[in-house]
Amino acid sequence: MIVTLTINPAIDRTISVDRLAFEDRARISSSRESAGGRGINASAVIHSFGSPTRAVLTSGGEKGKRLETLLAACGFPFSVIPIRNEIRTDLTITDRHGLTIHLNEVGPELSAAEVAQVEKIVREALGSAAWLMLCGSTPPGVPSSFYGNLITAARKKKVKTLLHTSGDALRDGIEARPSVVTPNQQEAERLLGRTLLTRTQFLEAAEQVRQMGAESVVLSLGNRGAVGAFPDGLVAAASPPVDSVCPIGSGDALAAAYAWAMLRKAKPADALRWGVAAGTASARLPGMRFASLPQTEEIYARVEVRRAD
Repeated sequence: MIVTLTINPAIDRTISVDRLAFEDRARISSSRESAGGRGINASAVIHSFGSPTRAVLTSGGEKGKRLETLLAACGFPFSVIPIRNEIRTDLTITDRHGLTIHLNEVGPELSAAEVAQVEKIVREALGSAAWLMLCGSTPPGVPSSFYGNLITAARKKKVKTLLHTSGDALRDGIEARPSVVTPNQQEAERLLGRTLLTRTQFLEAAEQVRQMGAESVVLSLGNRGAVGAFPDGLVAAASPPVDSVCPIGSGDALAAAYAWAMLRKAKPADALRWGVAAGTASARLPGMRFASLPQTEEIYARVEVRRAD
């Protein structure tokens, strides 16, 4: 199965409005709450695609209880590590034109004992895993080496790893040689310390990140698709034009579909195609919702993949 870790989960509150405009009021048309965090989102996609998954996550406070209630309705198994402090709330505001604002809290501070318990539970889960997805930001109290330590542990168990994070956790995690890392454009720019504007720059950046230690790199480019740097060369996948309603979470769908395809023995270029299809199909949906397998298959048929080396 694919095991996902969300060490900094959230209650995702998504508000839909008629329009977002500076210094003008907007009228709320709908509001909903869901269990949030990159790993939880990934497990939701993998489960909807019909593959086994288990989500490992922390949970604390009254928000944590709500999170667990929301997760219980999602249909996939999950393991909860209790923590003392209250988990965070993330707020997404989106209008009918696709303009979106995403506001994230930092998250609760974890004690050294809580961090050690998370690592213990993940190590135990490796026994039934083919892939381990390490997803999202790390909250205060978690060292930047945390994901790297788990990548090393997974390699010893011959479990593939996907790193889907940012900042110092991404930099240190890459050095531990994960199977694949999946930064978006902004995360790659911060990692490399330079602006990326052109297709050539995207491809060069993906290969540069791979040279830092990752076996493969999938660089997500939003509505432009993604590029991949793999051991056998560079690949570009262009997403078809669609009406984007809410792009937040599309990167999580891309990462999940990539791991799902690799679990099914796809070639990396084809897994990249599945990832772009899932991200693009999810962006067409309102709020924090993810495309089903049939919706993804529709887009998959229209994604163009070309070797670029």
